[in-house]
Amino acid sequence: MIKDKSIQIKNIYYMLTYAFQVLRQTNFEEIESEEFENIQDLLSAILSKGIAQQLKQGLYREYVTLDESLSTLRGKVDITESIRLKMQRKQLIGCEHDELSENNIFNQIIKATAILLIRQASVDTKYKDELKKEMLFFADIDDIDIKSIKWDRLKFQRNNQGYKMILNICYFIIEGLLYSDEKGNYKMASFLDEQRMSHLFERFILEYYRYHYKGTISANSTQVKWNLDEGVVDFLPAMQTDIMLKCKGKTLIIDAKYYTHTMQTGQYNTVTFHSHNMYQIFTYVKNYDVCKDGSVSGMLLYAKTDETITPNSDFVMSGNKISVKTLDLNLQFSDIAAQLDAIVKGEFDLRSIV
Repeated sequence: MIKDKSIQIKNIYYMLTYAFQVLRQTNFEEIESEEFENIQDLLSAILSKGIAQQLKQGLYREYVTLDESLSTLRGKVDITESIRLKMQRKQLIGCEHDELSENNIFNQIIKATAILLIRQASVDTKYKDELKKEMLFFADIDDIDIKSIKWDRLKFQRNNQGYKMILNICYFIIEGLLYSDEKGNYKMASFLDEQRMSHLFERFILEYYRYHYKGTISANSTQVKWNLDEGVVDFLPAMQTDIMLKCKGKTLIIDAKYYTHTMQTGQYNTVTFHSHNMYQIFTYVKNYDVCKDGSVSGMLLYAKTDETITPNSDFVMSGNKISVKTLDLNLQFSDIAAQLDAIVKGEFDLRSIV
């Protein structure tokens, strides 16, 4: 099985299916049975299927402002342009009007990403051919500079909800794989960068528990309030948890970490847990356990690496259980699921998977 930095490529697909539930639909089923040589092929296959599905439904259109010189008035008059046309003795009016168009930023990002993949030597010809056929329907969509994309400005609404997964895959490709060589040419790395994988790791764990334990465990990403006796909280940092699980009156706060090194090396080569991670989870637990009854536990859950020493410890700190564990992502997915199930079975005394 081909690996992506110690993770089987197929497992990245499974993680994506939890992060983006739309991948569970029937039109994506055949991806699960395929073997992928690299992460680029996997993301190309998902993107191609997503585009094909969207083409069946029709490309998203939104109103864009057009400036045109027309023989009859449409929309608002562009005074400056109309005067210029008059001076040129042209019987036209400068008009500014809105028109529903497929030539919007959503489709422009999809086109730019597909073209990027088509140009990569590392992408299998099979997926390139699929993307080339689909790009015939994007002939009227403008080309854009992928580095100018303002991802935080993309707004999703009811009419373009189907684009959310596709645009997230584009984001993974452009922000997680792309880099420029010395000549300024775009190249693709052989694995997703740590930041992108970290977000996927967190989302996967949260959505796994939401999906498999719905009705039994409450799974959310909850903000913890500071438990202060007095004082103003205005300048205190927000405490945003990755995963908060609640069941049977107990709470488990999981802080998911995707690091190259799961342990830190200090002076004289001493190996310890990451101190800032320990302080963080301890702070979350103590502030959330307002009743001080020990019903709140915390866990640092690292993606397992190939290091000799990996975390696997449980502590009781001031009455609260704090664990430091690893999740081995380089196994069959059923074994990964078993590890996640074991966490909640042990914590909440659950006898079977729901």
